[in-house]
Formats: sequence, structure tokens, C-alpha cells
Amino acid sequence: MSPQYSKKVMDHFLHPRNMGEIKDADGIGTVGNPTCGDIMTIYIKVKDEKIQDVKFKTFGCGAAIATSSMITELAKGKHVDEAIKITRSDVANELDGLPPVKMHCSNLAADALGAAIEDYRKKQKK
Repeated sequence: MSPQYSKKVMDHFLHPRNMGEIKDADGIGTVGNPTCGDIMTIYIKVKDEKIQDVKFKTFGCGAAIATSSMITELAKGKHVDEAIKITRSDVANELDGLPPVKMHCSNLAADALGAAIEDYRKKQKK
């Protein structure tokens, strides 16, 4: 990875948090960017409208892995209404920035979490 990455990006890339899958997830969101080939899936477990557990599987570059790891840290323990408001800027800022060419990776992380929460909400309505 390039030296233009912050120490936090490198830490989350080399030591990702919450990587894996939740077998009985309450919500699953998968997004991808065909241009760069990054694909992310976020799994959430919700209790009393709070995200109790969140895991991710990402196929992509170091920045995609780092942003996936960071979004799980930001979302864990939050009410779903609060978690869905986490923005791409929030993710990038928490990682002490991303190179402009890698900003789309933080977009994917926020989008994948949003998709998982929407999936959870659809299941609740049934």
C-alpha cells in the first residue's frame, strides 16, 4: 500500500476488526463498484433496534478493507436510525483521511451498512 495512507488506514487494513459473517444475520447488505472491482457485504445482528453485532466480508483493495473495518466499529452499539446516518465522510474522517482516488471505497462502506439496515427493516415489516 502507498505511503499516502494514514496510520489508521494501515492498521485497519492489516488488523481488520469484525471480519467474517453472521450466519443468522438480521440484515445483509452487499454493494459493489464494477469500476474498481471492490465488493462489500455487511451483516448486522439487531436487538431492541440497536446493532449488537456487525461483521463484513470485502473483496477489494486495502482502502476497501480498512473502510469496511471502520464502518463496523462506528456502527456497533448504535441504534439503527443513528447507524444509517453514518456518511462516507464520517468513515474517511475516522481513518484520518483517504487519498482522493480511494474515496469511493468509503462510499461503499456507508452504502453497504445502509443496505444491511434497509434489509433488516424490510424483514421487520413482514
